[in-house]
This record gives sequence, C-alpha cells and structure tokens, in this order.
Amino acid sequence: MIILLINIMLFFSINQSSLETPQYKLVKKYKKFEIRDYEKMIVAYTNIKEEYRQSTYTGFRRIANYIFGGNNKNMEIAMTAPVLTKLPSKGNIDLHEVSFVMPRKFDLGSLPNPDLESVKISERQLGRVAVFTFGGWATENRTKYFVNRLIKSLKDEDIGTYGEIMVAQYNSPWVPPPFRKNEIIISIN
Repeated sequence: MIILLINIMLFFSINQSSLETPQYKLVKKYKKFEIRDYEKMIVAYTNIKEEYRQSTYTGFRRIANYIFGGNNKNMEIAMTAPVLTKLPSKGNIDLHEVSFVMPRKFDLGSLPNPDLESVKISERQLGRVAVFTFGGWATENRTKYFVNRLIKSLKDEDIGTYGEIMVAQYNSPWVPPPFRKNEIIISIN
C-alpha cells in the first residue's frame, strides 16, 4: 500500500513538472526568497468578487472552460503552470483576479476568443519581483502568513515593494501536500 501511494505521488509530481511555466531570469537568491525578472506573457484571466477560496475555485473553472475548448474555435489549449491569483488591493477587499499563463507558442492574434464574457485575454509584464516558495496547500491563512514573511524579509534587505501581490499554485488538486509547490510573488522597486 505504501509503495502504491509513493508511486501515485511520484506520478503527479512528474506530470506537473512537465507543464510549461513562464520564463524568467534569476537576478539574486537570498536565504529566504529570490529576485526574478519575468519576460512578457499572455494570460487568460477572470475577476471574481468573492472570498479567496471561492474565487480560486470559480476562477479556475472559468479559465479551464476556456482552455478545454470553451472558445470560438473549440480549440484545446495546453495547460501551463502556475495558476496565478492576484490578491485584492485595499480598496477591493474581495476582488481576486485568477489567471492562467498561455503557452508561449501563442500571441494575442492566434488565441481564440473565450465563450465566457467573464474571461479576458491580455499581455502582462510582471517585471522584477520577489518570490517566496512554500509547500502544502495555499489556503487564505497560509497565504497571508507567507505574504507577511516575505514582506518582512524584503524590509530586512531594504527592498521596496509596490503594486501587486500574487499567489502562484503549480499543482493539480490531487497532488498531496508534501509534494505541492506554491509561491508568493510581490512586485519590487
């Protein structure tokens, strides 16, 4: 039974690692975080005005619908990782943006139009960010805890932040907590 469980966990870990991820340049690695410069990317995104957990579920379903053929070309688009959730700004306490990065082979002109009006396509430039990696589930409480840890670490290094804070989730829901990978991503000066 234990061998079967280990094989299942390895299967999910290997399959997730084969997904395309956004390209970036590692600028500097600190003890608790790293600084990255991301290349431009195209994302399919949706905004949800709900609490964190419901927003991530609803957002995932909407965009999954798009990439599994819910578009004007009935085209299936390969899944990528991570799923990004932009945390609400102070003025919009429950507004979360959930996005999937589109495969690099596409540009804005070659992607189909979403069937759902709530799903949009746009180009994004994350630019220079600080990234803190953590395992387990990316629940709201754990996310807040790690956001605060990263902000403290950045202050300790005298690195200023601005704008967006995002949670990146790399794994399918079936990957057990010990094998999960998540990141907190914060724009820096």
